[in-house]
Amino acid sequence: MRQILLYPGDDGYWVAECPSLPGCVSQGKTREEAIANIREAIELYIEDMIANGEAVPEDRLDRMVRVV
Repeated sequence: MRQILLYPGDDGYWVAECPSLPGCVSQGKTREEAIANIREAIELYIEDMIANGEAVPEDRLDRMVRVV
């Protein structure tokens, strides 16, 4: 299980990114599509790391969001 950031992009699409996996970003026309797409991106990202013998970083669930 990974945390994601989900927010509306400038082009009208929803952007989803996984902070614990740098560069793992996707998008979709709807929130649901963006979430489905980032799930697939996360799976492929981790699969690629394992195939290349890289350590997969753990996702720390201690993030905080603040609006200032």
